[in-house]
Amino acid sequence: MARAIRSSTLETRSARLKLPVSIKPTFIRVAKGLGLGYRRNKSGGVWVMRVADGKRSSWVRTIGAADDFAEADGIDVLTFWQAQDKVRSLARADRGGTAEPVTVAQALDAYEADLKTRDRDVANVQRIRAHITNGLAGKLITLLAPRELRAWRDDLIQKMSPASVNRTCFSLKAALNLAARQDERVISRRAWQQGLALIPNATNDRNVILSDSVVRDLIAEAYNESRELGLFVELAAVTGARPSQIVRLEVRDLQDGCEPRLMMPASRKGKGKKARSHYPVPISADLAERLAAPDRPANAPLVTRPNGKPWKRTNHAYPFRLVAKAGGQDPAEVTMYALRHSSIVRQLLASVPVRVVAAGHDTSVAMIERNYSRYITDHADALVRSAMLNLTPRDQPKLAVVGNPLFLAG
Repeated sequence: MARAIRSSTLETRSARLKLPVSIKPTFIRVAKGLGLGYRRNKSGGVWVMRVADGKRSSWVRTIGAADDFAEADGIDVLTFWQAQDKVRSLARADRGGTAEPVTVAQALDAYEADLKTRDRDVANVQRIRAHITNGLAGKLITLLAPRELRAWRDDLIQKMSPASVNRTCFSLKAALNLAARQDERVISRRAWQQGLALIPNATNDRNVILSDSVVRDLIAEAYNESRELGLFVELAAVTGARPSQIVRLEVRDLQDGCEPRLMMPASRKGKGKKARSHYPVPISADLAERLAAPDRPANAPLVTRPNGKPWKRTNHAYPFRLVAKAGGQDPAEVTMYALRHSSIVRQLLASVPVRVVAAGHDTSVAMIERNYSRYITDHADALVRSAMLNLTPRDQPKLAVVGNPLFLAG
C-alpha cells in the first residue's frame, strides 16, 4: 500500500478554510505524474485530480467535495486521506486503458453503439453531429463548461425551432450521461445539466392538423405520382404511424380477413427496451387488398419504392413535398408527420379514449396530453355539455326563472 502524503495546508478542514477562495487549486504530489488538489470555494472546497499525460501536459477533474462543512461519506464527500485513496484508485484503473477521459466525439460514438445494441433510432446522434463544431467534438467531457454548452445551444435556435433544439440537447445530454456512467472519473455532470438546459415552453405547437378532405386530396395526389407512393401515404394517413415504422413493415405483418389489421413495428423512440415489438392497427378491407402480396416472401418489405427497392427512413421526404405542393399545401409546413398528427386528433374528436389513441399511435398518454391538449379540451367540453342538467321541462315552452333556478314559476 502506498504511503499517505501529509500536508499541513490540506489535511485538516480548519487549515483548508484559511486558504483564499480561488479558481486555481492548491496541489500536492501524490505519485509520479499524479497530483491531488484542493480548490477553495465560498460554500466549501472540492478535491481535484491532476494526471500528467507524458506529453508535457495534463488533465484535471473534480473527484468529490471536501468535508469542509459536511461529514465525509467516502463517496461524494471526502476527507483528505480518502481523496488521496481515490486519486490512486482512479489512476490504477487507468493503467489498463486510456490516460484521458473521452472526448465529446467519442461519447457520441459510444452512444450510437449503445442505441444500435438496444435497437433504438441512431438519427438522434446524426442530428447532433450535423450541428456540433469540431472544437466542441474534440473536447474532453471532463473539461466542458456550462457557458460553452449554453452558447452552442443558443446558436442552434438560429437554425431550428425551440422544440428541435430541445430534442438535440436532450440527445447530447444522453450521450454525455452514458459516458459519465462508464467513467468513474466524471464526478459532476453540472456542465451539461446547466449548459444544455431545455428551453421552457418549447413544446412543438407547429403540429399541422389537416381536415379529412385535405388528407384525401394528398392521398389522391400521391397515387397520381405512383402506386407505391400512394400506398405509403395512405398507410401514414390511416394508421398514423411514423414513416420510420412504415418502412419496417414486412409482408407477414399484414393480417388479412374480415377485420384486417397491420402488426405495426414499435418505434425506436423512448428509453429502455420496449415490452412489445409490434402492436395491432386496424385498416380497411380495400387497403388490405391493395397491400396484399401473396407471391412475396414473408420477410419482404410490405411497401416498396417505384423501383422495387425498400423505402428508407428519409427518402419519402422529397416525393411528399411534390405531393403537398400538388395538393395546394405548403411543403415547408405540411410534411408526412402532418398525417400522423391529423390521425391522432381525428380519433380524439371521435371520442376514442386517450389511452386507446396513445396505444394505437405508439406513444404515451402524457405525450398526447402535452401535444394535443387543446383538442382534448375541446372534446371534453363537448362531452360535458352533452351531460349538462337541462332545466327546461320536456315538451313545454321555456318558463321564466324566478329566484332559485331550480324552481320554475308559472
